[in-house]
Amino acid sequence: MTPTVRTAVQEWLSHDPDPASAAELAGCSEDELAERFAQPLTFGTAGLRGPLRAGPNGMNLAVVLRATWAVARVLTDRGLGGSQVVVGYDARHRSAEFGRAAAEVFAAQGFSVTLMFAAVPTPAVAFAVRGTGAAAGVQITASHNPPQDNGYKVYFPGGLQIVSPTDRDIEHAIASAPPADEIPRSPVTASGEDQVRAYLERAASVRRTTGPARIALTPMHGVGGEFALDALALAGFDDVHVVQRQFAPDPDFPTVAFPNPEEPGASDLLLALAADVDADIAIALDPDADRCAIGVPTPAGWRMLSGDETGWLLGDYILSDRQDKAVVASTVVSSRMLASIAAAHGARHVETLTGFKWLARADEGLDARLVYAYEEAIGHCVDPDAVRDKDGISAAVLACDLVVALRGRGRTVPDALDDLARRHGVHTTTAVTRRVDSPQDAAAMMTRLRAAPPDTIAGVAVTVADLQPRTDALVFTGGDDAASVRVVIRPSGTEPKLKSYIEVRCAGELAPGRARAAALQEAVAAAVRAWT
Repeated sequence: MTPTVRTAVQEWLSHDPDPASAAELAGCSEDELAERFAQPLTFGTAGLRGPLRAGPNGMNLAVVLRATWAVARVLTDRGLGGSQVVVGYDARHRSAEFGRAAAEVFAAQGFSVTLMFAAVPTPAVAFAVRGTGAAAGVQITASHNPPQDNGYKVYFPGGLQIVSPTDRDIEHAIASAPPADEIPRSPVTASGEDQVRAYLERAASVRRTTGPARIALTPMHGVGGEFALDALALAGFDDVHVVQRQFAPDPDFPTVAFPNPEEPGASDLLLALAADVDADIAIALDPDADRCAIGVPTPAGWRMLSGDETGWLLGDYILSDRQDKAVVASTVVSSRMLASIAAAHGARHVETLTGFKWLARADEGLDARLVYAYEEAIGHCVDPDAVRDKDGISAAVLACDLVVALRGRGRTVPDALDDLARRHGVHTTTAVTRRVDSPQDAAAMMTRLRAAPPDTIAGVAVTVADLQPRTDALVFTGGDDAASVRVVIRPSGTEPKLKSYIEVRCAGELAPGRARAAALQEAVAAAVRAWT
């Protein structure tokens, strides 16, 4: 351990306000201390996020106190000192403690603080910031990460996630923050019931139709269960069956390997329940209820839709009722079908970088209004006027409404997907993930690909577009009107992974088109695995 690291460790230990964290550090080996003090947590795709552990690159009380002091300093430097701030938290380990600590730091810095009365969905905080005109919001959450993680998500005016230079300004302020045990804190009384009630009423209001639907629901051990039931009831859906083993918040997520509805097996209990009760639709929320996955019955049995499939359906449904200037948005790693759907409805499609911090800004500078945005990772923003972030609960209400609307026309969700394929071509999407030992390994693989990019993929000639310096990603495209491929390769923003997002489009009749698309997709995936 270098003298610099040794000094940093001693300084941290002498000012850690949490005796348990200080004891944890005292028991670490020199190698582990060097790793924990190599660099602090930084703002990524969705804020600070990391393992619950002591030291500057973990989530702990000292990090939360210093980060909050930094956010308060940046707000004050921008002339927003004394403004309103909203603080919420999910049901993960230590989230309530961290949320209260953040609220108390803001209060001591002179801000008017709303500290949520209980663990709440992340979109409820985004809604409250936007609806009350607050200067900022903080949600303590690690979303769908493993149980040993937590995080710190920041919203600024309008309920938008922060982007550069704000994230870098906060990081610089953290570096100059006082020692954690010297940061003042003032008591805060919890509140926010009115804002959460308004959020649920607004989420329910996205419904357009009337009529019943039988719904199977899981909040996947997170905070969304009771709130989703309330929103669905306000929308007129009262025939809801829940996965009892996953309904109560549990930070250990005991029934799933990963608390992410996208993960294989995570929605098995939900789909079994849906089949048992003969449901019309199955809804899986992630632990902080900002993402929503949809399951539907098919002739071959129940299956979960991909995030892209849900995005196509909801985008088409929203645009079918829009007469004004409308913008829809998806990310560079999502399917391109939404662009075709938008063109068919006379709307504008915007492609953004990965993450809702960019999607939420898709209509900036345009003479049109964002009405829908999605990312393939089951994030959907169906009411941007109210929540400029992904919102699993309002998306769930709209998805249930779509099922009722389709039934009124004698159609099903698989029918609707077939209709979209006939109009816009068969689109299939998949992903290939290469786990690596460190982010540096992923960066090295990107450097190698840039130096010698392939010129064909699965026999299809491709060209490559490098998205640097906007973001670290390569986009390979090729093909013609009959069949085309698209592969986007980028390092993960939250984990040591290299991720490849594959889309194949084939024209023609459905059955042969799907067969061709499936075969081409398999070949493309095999090629990507071979050179990543």
